[in-house]
Amino acid sequence: MVTSLDVAEYILQQKGPVTSMKLQKLVYYSQAWSLALEEEPIFDEPIEASPHGPVVKNLTVNPQDQSHVFTVPQGDPGRLSTDQKETVDAVLIYYGQKSAHWLMDQTHSEDPWREAREGLSEDRKGSGNTISFQAMKDYYSGLEGHC
Repeated sequence: MVTSLDVAEYILQQKGPVTSMKLQKLVYYSQAWSLALEEEPIFDEPIEASPHGPVVKNLTVNPQDQSHVFTVPQGDPGRLSTDQKETVDAVLIYYGQKSAHWLMDQTHSEDPWREAREGLSEDRKGSGNTISFQAMKDYYSGLEGHC
């Protein structure tokens, strides 16, 4: 089974070094669009609704860390299928040139993250609340003209 680490390493091989926050958001959008377009997740790990946007704990390097990530040594992009790579490539075309801050703001404006954070203060660290795959699928499937 593909993991978030595999997706992250594939992203880094395609895009080059990015900040930890940006990598988290690109992995999140890869999962979201896989659910919307392929109707299945790329990986099974939960995605937490952190104050800084969606975060995959397994991939966590401090989400506030602005240093660049060059590689995820545990990741094996060879595990991704051709369809999965095409989905990630589409995410990189659409979101890859956006800044980490733009991506964070974007996820904050979207229903899956907002619903998972409902009732929590903006600065409250780890909520323990996860963004459900169903919420992601429902929301992103309804967006036309993206990815």
